Amino acid sequence: MEIKYIILALALVMYLLVIIFQNKKVWMTSVAALVVIFLGFLAQGGAISGNVFEPLSGLGALARHIFLELINWNILMIYVGSMIIAALFIYSRVPARIADALVAVSPSTGIAVILILAMTGIISIFVENVATVLVMAPIAIALSKKLKLNPVPFMVGLAVMSNLEGTATLVGDPPSMIFASYAHYSFNDFFVHQGKLSIFFFIQAGMIMGCIFFYCFFRKAKEKATVDRENVISYLPLWLLLIMIFGLAVISFLTPELGYSSGCFVLGLGIIGLVWYKLIQKKNRSEVWTLVKELDWETIFFLIGIFVVVGAISETGLLNDFALWLAHVTGGSKFLGFMLIILFSVLISGFVDNVPYIIVMLPVAGSLAETLGIQKELFMFALLIGSCLGGNLTPFGASANVVAMGILKKEGHPITFPGFLKISAPFTILTTAAAAITLWLVWA
Repeated sequence: MEIKYIILALALVMYLLVIIFQNKKVWMTSVAALVVIFLGFLAQGGAISGNVFEPLSGLGALARHIFLELINWNILMIYVGSMIIAALFIYSRVPARIADALVAVSPSTGIAVILILAMTGIISIFVENVATVLVMAPIAIALSKKLKLNPVPFMVGLAVMSNLEGTATLVGDPPSMIFASYAHYSFNDFFVHQGKLSIFFFIQAGMIMGCIFFYCFFRKAKEKATVDRENVISYLPLWLLLIMIFGLAVISFLTPELGYSSGCFVLGLGIIGLVWYKLIQKKNRSEVWTLVKELDWETIFFLIGIFVVVGAISETGLLNDFALWLAHVTGGSKFLGFMLIILFSVLISGFVDNVPYIIVMLPVAGSLAETLGIQKELFMFALLIGSCLGGNLTPFGASANVVAMGILKKEGHPITFPGFLKISAPFTILTTAAAAITLWLVWA
């Protein structure tokens, strides 16, 4: 058996186990990565025939290739740094204060709810989705109780809007970072690329459609809402967040390639934030350690394993084989290929973690576009939109959905799978369609 089919079998088993044992997914990807590395060293040493990774001269060169090229440390540093800043931003209570201000200026409760949902999406561009839902949930529950609103569509709205906007920028979600790594996109490329509108604006088309959708639930709430204003602890985390955004934009102009500068910059800001938290906020070592420990380290180690396994899949030529097969299936039709990627991605991501899926499929989408002789952005953007917005389809398609359901159950408003689907399915269809149509008009 050729070595590439052994790698394929290993990857399929890994994905199956990740789906079945979600709580153990880091172990599954880590073991698979170690097996792949072991096979790579055996192949390099001549113990087995074929190559797992690109042929390199010597075991040292192979080790450097795996740990310095396949594992994207720049993306990992951006993720850790942005998570620290996001955690401090939530601690500062600035998001709650902004929500209070939106309620105060809204002419009716219905408008206030839509503004809060839109704000949730905007915050989620820079803050992890689950954290965003946890920050905004108390505001949604309090407002619903005070005005006797049904909290179910409000809470579901918080979850799906946070998932929607997480795709919009390089620092929004792991899939966006993975995309940037593969396509060599800078922070600015998410807004404009090759003189054309980029992924940020397609997601905003989806958000506008999402706001219209949820306005149908709350348009009858005409009463003027009032809330007690939150006290802000500090505005420094907000400034760190703004500096991160501005700094990444500047770095994108200076170094178009996604080198280590952006990762070092964001991680450095995160460390400054931790120093501020410890010294200025007078937190003890245990409290600082708790903040760091509660960051999403599982995703970091999950990504490391995935980077190695998918790197091996790519370098053995399996992804090119798959792309050629898809080109055959679509019969060379650009539109059919576009629709196939969108629909397949939505359905898969409604039930499966989109991180491993998008890592595998990005090279496939790019190769398929090249095979059909079109710009690869059309298919890669379609993949990003479908896989990220598709997570809104089911209650377990995204972690934010699970958290929202848990909060509703705790508040005495449990929601069933069909009940969630009644809101999430039309939302997913409408927002994905809006983003996909906008993408097609710009890049097709």
